[in-house]
Amino acid sequence: MCLVTARSSGEPACCTPNIMPQPSVLVRVHVCALERSHGSKRCVTGKRRPCSEEVRVRAAVLRIYEAKGSERMQSAAFRSRNRCVLVAAVTVLVVRASYCKVTRPAIPAIATHFGTKCRYEEVNPHLMDNVLFVNKSLMGPPSPDCRAVHLTAVIRHGTRYPTVKNIRRMARLCDLVKAEAAGRDPWLHDIKSQWRMWYTEDMDGKLVEKGRNDLRHLAVRLAETFPSLVSEGHLRGDRMEFITSSKHRCVDSVQAFQEGLLQHWDVRGVGFKHYVNDSLMRFFEQCQRYVEDVENNKTALKEVEVFKSSVAMEEVRRRMASRLQIPLSQITTDLVEAAFFLCSYEFAIKSENSPWCNLLDEVDAEVLEYKNDLKQYWKRAYGHDINRKSSCSLFHDLFRRLDQASYDYRFGEVTKAVSIQVGHAETLLPLLSLMGFFRDETPLTAENFSQQHNRKFRTSWMVPYAANLLFVLYECSDGLRLQFFINEKPMPFPSINHSAPLYETVRNHFSDLLDGCDFKKECELPRVKPTKTEL
Repeated sequence: MCLVTARSSGEPACCTPNIMPQPSVLVRVHVCALERSHGSKRCVTGKRRPCSEEVRVRAAVLRIYEAKGSERMQSAAFRSRNRCVLVAAVTVLVVRASYCKVTRPAIPAIATHFGTKCRYEEVNPHLMDNVLFVNKSLMGPPSPDCRAVHLTAVIRHGTRYPTVKNIRRMARLCDLVKAEAAGRDPWLHDIKSQWRMWYTEDMDGKLVEKGRNDLRHLAVRLAETFPSLVSEGHLRGDRMEFITSSKHRCVDSVQAFQEGLLQHWDVRGVGFKHYVNDSLMRFFEQCQRYVEDVENNKTALKEVEVFKSSVAMEEVRRRMASRLQIPLSQITTDLVEAAFFLCSYEFAIKSENSPWCNLLDEVDAEVLEYKNDLKQYWKRAYGHDINRKSSCSLFHDLFRRLDQASYDYRFGEVTKAVSIQVGHAETLLPLLSLMGFFRDETPLTAENFSQQHNRKFRTSWMVPYAANLLFVLYECSDGLRLQFFINEKPMPFPSINHSAPLYETVRNHFSDLLDGCDFKKECELPRVKPTKTEL
């Protein structure tokens, strides 16, 4: 059977065999094909459509038959011009996938606990209904008299494939379950008889199509939110700057962001342009003290290792072994995490509530989420001071851009209206921590899991795929003001009781960091003095 599917560019492609998207995706693409056939200049497949779309498709087919006549239907030109509409309509009728009935994939009960492997939609659930929706009441200027003059956005790459390390873990779990599991649940039968290990090592963290759409859609939302900044004029006038990590998933993400803008404005003849800067986006690799004291230090994550042997984690192992009817001795902590990862990747990449998700319940997921948060806390955030200080270079770059925009505004035109910087969760977490966001009064440890259910530091909320930190400088009647947004939600700066304080107030608040926080001094290793020996 031939079905209408969507190419990576967002264009509908007719008669691509052996591919069956989700029914809700089918309907959106069918409507897209119909709109294009009637001359629509732009069609965004992720946009929510009313429930009458199926009726419109049926009516379009009837009009084709009635207006053109059966003889003309035989012409090759007519068939070529209208085949997308016909295939779309027939498929809609066959699958009966009315968009008012099928708008969302089945969501795993544990989906909000996936930490850094969370979808962006779990942070902003309204995007499941309309992926381009902008909440103007949240994202608007501080007051009607304010006008945005500069935006710096630090963005995590979009949804990606697992890394080789996790692919190997998942493969070991798959082999064990298929060979040893003796449970009788239907979902386990599905795993053993139908599910195939389709992740391959060459995928190794590459961006998936969903990840490209994450950035395309974010670009359109930012253009709608800040039209005076993220504009076609600023793009053509080289007043928008794009910076990325050298990793392929980040390069692909920044290109997808630009692609989203070009499609949104229907711009042609403008190529992609970006700069690779690992000093900013992968600063942690170049901070020798961090590499020595944390990355290569086996004791730096001792809290994580202790928690892996905790009673809470032991109970997760027992429950999983019981569900699979596999001896507990064969269910290691690594394999428990592999089940967690399998559920998260199947959902994030394919929008599927995988049978693997049945291996864990919400109690298990809370334990595994805490284990992962504990790791990020001690490896990238407040656990060790150098974690935060390693981001000094990115912090100073941010304020250099804001200072320059402030100066340009006072003495002429802002030369760089927008800076888009694409990196990793490991880029965003140290910067957030350096600036004091999401800091709990009580540090996260292996022993206090039961007291941390209401913790602020929760990576599922902070750094899902396509997470974004937006720093927006506004010209207001009483001066320049700075507003911070995380994942398209406003958040006040720590210890500043205003949603958009005066820019000078923010600078004064961070004066110690602005006057210090020298990357070279913080990151250089102490020199070992040679010992004198007597002959």
